[in-house]
Amino acid sequence: MFLQSQLENIFTKEAKTIEEQVALLQNRGLVITNPKIAGKYLLNISYYRLGEYWYVMQSDKENHVFKSNSNFEDVIALYNFDAELRLLLFDVIEKIEISLRTKLIYHLSLEFNPWWFQNFELFTDSRALVKTLSSLEEEIARTKDKAIRNHLKKHKDIKRFPPAWKSLEQTSFGSLSKLYGNLKHKTTSKDKIAKEYGAVNHTYLPSWLQSIAQIRNFCAHHTRLWNKNLPGTVKLRLYMKYCG
Repeated sequence: MFLQSQLENIFTKEAKTIEEQVALLQNRGLVITNPKIAGKYLLNISYYRLGEYWYVMQSDKENHVFKSNSNFEDVIALYNFDAELRLLLFDVIEKIEISLRTKLIYHLSLEFNPWWFQNFELFTDSRALVKTLSSLEEEIARTKDKAIRNHLKKHKDIKRFPPAWKSLEQTSFGSLSKLYGNLKHKTTSKDKIAKEYGAVNHTYLPSWLQSIAQIRNFCAHHTRLWNKNLPGTVKLRLYMKYCG
């Protein structure tokens, strides 16, 4: 019985030609007025990727049967809308990312020193900081930035990262948001940064930064953003100031 159950679960689907993909969609009830144009789209946007947009049009999602009047043109319209949405959001998030990086470098370097991000006494979760620093080390090791390369060459005997204004320019938005969220609550700069963004206090900002980082990753990797539920809970009562 166990072997039979295993055999039943073996994946048996085979690759299909563009013509077969179009025919399959039509047989399942998707209206395709121009099969040749649909084929051109499927040749440039994979069947699997477009499937994320026609999924909501199916009345029977297990057997992939479409609702009446489901149209391939509407699938493409949704896909194009999502692409434009990602471009718009990515542009805004870029401003927030540069702003957060600048605020962390400026405020914390003044409050402590240029190597504050390596000071375990300033952070709540030591293991999380080790992961963040490990990621930062990898990013610095593979960067082609001349300022970093020259710094490492000039100070090769000093066994620590370049100062914050050099090191943190190399790290991701996700790592920046983790650094901020991991700072101890008593850190003066943590509240100062939160208030500069219009947050009530530092307890509200981390959840927003984490969500923005997730959205940024979706945009950067061309992942569907339309109709997607984001993991995690965002605290309300935050009014993000424009960073342009």
